[in-house]
Amino acid sequence: MSSKKVYIVSGAGLSAESGIRTFRDTDGLWEEYSIEEVCSVEGFRRDRQKVLNFYDARRADVEQKEPNYAHKRLAELKKAYPKNIVMLTQNVDDMLERAGCEDVIHLHGTLTDLRCEECGEVFPIGYRSQERALCPSCGSYNVRHNVVMFGEAAPAYEHLRELYSEAEMVVVIGTSGQVIDTSYMAQLIGNSVLNNLDVDEYHDRYFKTRLYKPATKAVDEICDLVEEFLKS
Repeated sequence: MSSKKVYIVSGAGLSAESGIRTFRDTDGLWEEYSIEEVCSVEGFRRDRQKVLNFYDARRADVEQKEPNYAHKRLAELKKAYPKNIVMLTQNVDDMLERAGCEDVIHLHGTLTDLRCEECGEVFPIGYRSQERALCPSCGSYNVRHNVVMFGEAAPAYEHLRELYSEAEMVVVIGTSGQVIDTSYMAQLIGNSVLNNLDVDEYHDRYFKTRLYKPATKAVDEICDLVEEFLKS
């Protein structure tokens, strides 16, 4: 078996076809909230309960959604090449896991977990409200969502350093590159694939292969390209 490493980096566009709303979509969450009020450290300090309510609502929403075809095909690909493929996602939903994908690295945290602000313990909450949630490790009620907000560190970014040093192919699905500079990945790694709906000539020019279509329409071609690379 080849020892080649393929990193697949996904964003909101992967889950959009499952009906999970984002801030940047038409009819997106920005019409109800600003990113600053519910997704930033300053917003959390200003109105803690508003932010906690926001993430309670996001969990309830995700519970009603199902993985789409792209989630399922990527899960199959990861299962076929578990040692070759590293699955990174900016998404905080659990669609990849529910599709059967193992060892998903969530760069921005996980919606279905909470984090204790006293001892740092991360523990599952599922899709329930966090109201009166208790840390199983230290017994504190001082718990919060396990989602990284603007203005705080993202510990899982250490995996990006691994990508830069060991990836021989990178696939970017459904992200604009505004939060994580995915064009930089393509500049470092010659064998690169981009799947987005919209064209961004400045960002996209560095990618070897560009697929402008929904993730569910592009995923078969993406999987073929990855398998071809791993078998070559």
